[in-house]
Amino acid sequence: MASLEKNRVLTFDVGGSHVAAAVCCEIGFHLGPVVSAHYESVESSAGFVDLLTRLGSEAAGGFDGGIAAALAVPGPFDLEAGVSHMRHKLPFLYGVDLRHALASRFGCDPSEVKFLNDANAYLLGEVGAGAARGFSRAIGLTLGTGIGSAFAVDGRVVTEGPGVPKDGEIWNLPYENGTVEDFVSARAISSAYARRTGETRSPADVAAAAPAEAAARDALIEFGGHLGRVIGTVLADFGAGVVVLGGGIARAAQWFLPAVIACLPQKAPELRMSELMDRAALVGCGVAWLRDLKSSARAEGSALARGNPLPS
Repeated sequence: MASLEKNRVLTFDVGGSHVAAAVCCEIGFHLGPVVSAHYESVESSAGFVDLLTRLGSEAAGGFDGGIAAALAVPGPFDLEAGVSHMRHKLPFLYGVDLRHALASRFGCDPSEVKFLNDANAYLLGEVGAGAARGFSRAIGLTLGTGIGSAFAVDGRVVTEGPGVPKDGEIWNLPYENGTVEDFVSARAISSAYARRTGETRSPADVAAAAPAEAAARDALIEFGGHLGRVIGTVLADFGAGVVVLGGGIARAAQWFLPAVIACLPQKAPELRMSELMDRAALVGCGVAWLRDLKSSARAEGSALARGNPLPS
């Protein structure tokens, strides 16, 4: 096993069209310089590994001595095996063992490459160093092409338990005459705008038009109303103290947030916008890795104190 610096970890956020990388340090989960690149021209798993290696080396200043890594990835993805099951995104990664491929490049043991669901990483970032600090029960919602969700109790992500849907996912839960994602997603905003104007626009274009166009504002208000009702019904049983909103659509919050608040029940959780935004998943990867490392160190220390060294 390589001799690693135990107070820092190389983190990656694999997004819909680009990858970002940064080193996260233990003190305050502070990020070093963030570097990123689009991967539209990448056409193979080898090319993708090359891209991550280049970004990682740039963020970490090289891999002398090796460095552990944690990656936030979209699903479906076998996080334990480090193998993608995606066919709609990055199809050239399907079935590829990324853990071993990256470990050999980063100079670390395969066990020192960790994968997290991107929504979970986002919430962990906000719990560790953002808008969800100090809350024992928190929900994170990422608003983008679809709706990502994550649930945390006492600083750790949970995917089961009272009020937690299967795998912590709400996108496919029944809502009105469809599913949550039918009403709270990028396509929901575009559809709401198209119904009013006969024209299809992206959520970013709808938000850009909102200052001058009533149809754009109304489409975003409709989106906000559904989001508020989802928070007040679908998420109510979890008993969260805070719900943190992030993702690309959150940048248009000034147009839909009042409608969200208006549709919340009286005893709703506190609603906060992401403090970390694009950095949340990177920080969350650092939180997961560095806290797990501390937990392992405590377990090893306890075993040694009892005279029962852990197996090497």
